[in-house]
Amino acid sequence: MVNMLRQDSQDAPLFGEDDGDIRQRKSKIRHPLASFFHLFFRTSAILVYLLCDFFSSRFIACMVTIILLLSCDFWTVKNVSGRLLVGLRWWNQVDEDGKSHWVFESRKTHSLNATSGAESRIFWLGLIVCPIFWIVFVFSTIFSFKIKWLAVVIMGLVLQWANLYGYVRCKVGGKSSLRNMAKNYLGVQLFKRAMKKSEEP
Repeated sequence: MVNMLRQDSQDAPLFGEDDGDIRQRKSKIRHPLASFFHLFFRTSAILVYLLCDFFSSRFIACMVTIILLLSCDFWTVKNVSGRLLVGLRWWNQVDEDGKSHWVFESRKTHSLNATSGAESRIFWLGLIVCPIFWIVFVFSTIFSFKIKWLAVVIMGLVLQWANLYGYVRCKVGGKSSLRNMAKNYLGVQLFKRAMKKSEEP
């Protein structure tokens, strides 16, 4: 079933990092509709932003369309595609004292509904690549003095960055795990360099 976590979430494959046998068995896309809509709303928002000057000079209509697409994308990724494609889900709740708490869910990979490598790659690539476009749009809007678009591109960046941040924390498990992961990575790199130097004559 589902394992609810606040600090640790290490069960769903990141970029298809399953064992070889699991990857071969689970390489097919088992949720084509979820995979399609995971990419559809976010790429549609980017395309509408890029092409709206060609098709319409009505700023308000373009802005509303982009915001609707971004909102649909945020809800779909947070509530549907993350759960189906990689077995992860996150949300933030505020307790009675006004404190904000991150809550993470992770499905065990050995369950019957384990995620496939292909779906995992679709999910993470879509989740990471699209916010990069919005970062570029923010800077291009500022440097080209299209200030009227600034609120739209910032909203696109914030909504897509929120999902990326939530799922990365969900995958690696909270701030402490992010720090541990960075320390472990640096430790491995330093160890590799030390081994290379010791092997040199």
